[in-house]
Amino acid sequence: MIYGFFSTVIFFIILPFWLIIGIFKPKLLHGFKQKLGFFDAPALKDTIVFYGVSVGEVIALENLIKKTKETFDNKIVVCTGTKTGQEIANKKLGDVADFITYFPFDFPFCIGHFLNKVNPKIVIVAETELWPNFARLVKNRDIKLMIINGRISDRTYKSYKKLSFFFKPILRNYDKILTQSEQDNKKLISIGSNPETTTVMGNLKFDITKRDCDFNLGSGRIIIAGSTHAGEDELIIPVFEKIKKDFPDVKLLAAPRHPERLDAVKKLVVSTGLEWGLRTQNDTFDNKDIIILDTMGELGKAYSLCYIAIMGGSFNKTGGHNPLEAVVYEKPVISGTCVHNFKDIFALLTQSEAAKLVNNADELEQRLRKMLSDNNFYKQCQDDCKNVFEQNQGALDRVIKVLNSEL
Repeated sequence: MIYGFFSTVIFFIILPFWLIIGIFKPKLLHGFKQKLGFFDAPALKDTIVFYGVSVGEVIALENLIKKTKETFDNKIVVCTGTKTGQEIANKKLGDVADFITYFPFDFPFCIGHFLNKVNPKIVIVAETELWPNFARLVKNRDIKLMIINGRISDRTYKSYKKLSFFFKPILRNYDKILTQSEQDNKKLISIGSNPETTTVMGNLKFDITKRDCDFNLGSGRIIIAGSTHAGEDELIIPVFEKIKKDFPDVKLLAAPRHPERLDAVKKLVVSTGLEWGLRTQNDTFDNKDIIILDTMGELGKAYSLCYIAIMGGSFNKTGGHNPLEAVVYEKPVISGTCVHNFKDIFALLTQSEAAKLVNNADELEQRLRKMLSDNNFYKQCQDDCKNVFEQNQGALDRVIKVLNSEL
């Protein structure tokens, strides 16, 4: 109660400054009205509310939300905390969720407006977003509250551990806390979560299925440069040219992220002087060195055919793309260092040889050469891909089982 009172006072003190700063930094005001709890919503009752703060968390929740929709009759509300989170939620879950909005600010009146409008039976928070007022008010209304896919970094853990007297009562408001690993489980219990309701579930992001590939690209060891952005093909294609001289059987499938970049990628490919073709022309590597994947929706399947996957969006400031699309087929991944959209996944993969982050073209070339020249090392990379999946799959079914007992 004391925290709720003082946080409300602080909110009204900082509000004018927040609005003024927002004039110069509009990002601060995205979803501001909705976060205050002022939004129009359809008639909702006994909803299942999912909260993923941003892109990575929404992607992790996607399959679970779809499975929940298939399994239960409850209306589904999806909340995010960022503009990019809203965009990805509407894109991936617009036809699944009954309502999508922003998660409220952690002030009592904002939370009250939010709860009155979405009327949840259970609130499911992805990863470890701890909001003291929200947890207390939800508990006071006898609404179930869960953390799933819970994790806590070493740095955060050290800070929380020192303040365990503050976090323990917050954590005890959660009916269930399901963590990604045994290590995360022990950390949260040591901070103050209830050991009887804090259990390991694995990682939702690993609950993806292999897709059957209905086309053949021909012979050769295929490197896929997947979902590349401007500037990345300019880095990868010259490296491929060097590699090709020493490994003649190596091929490149160039898959730009955006169709409007196809012409630019074609110019780069033509400049190599190598034989090249297009997927739309059904060209294969039997007589081509480079093929441009100029179709939509085929990249995920194509990873099953590759030898090595280079993940785009990671050599610029995009934040990377999902390495598990390749790793699920036991295909080792190389990525640039900008992977903030999938940092937790890369943290797991790079503990072994399943994935490697490289800083520049020279490091990319070195990694490719090692995997192409050392068969035993490549087999180790494949085994590590397989092992990391075996250790982390099954989380989705575990959550559905828990929901069955709570609803």
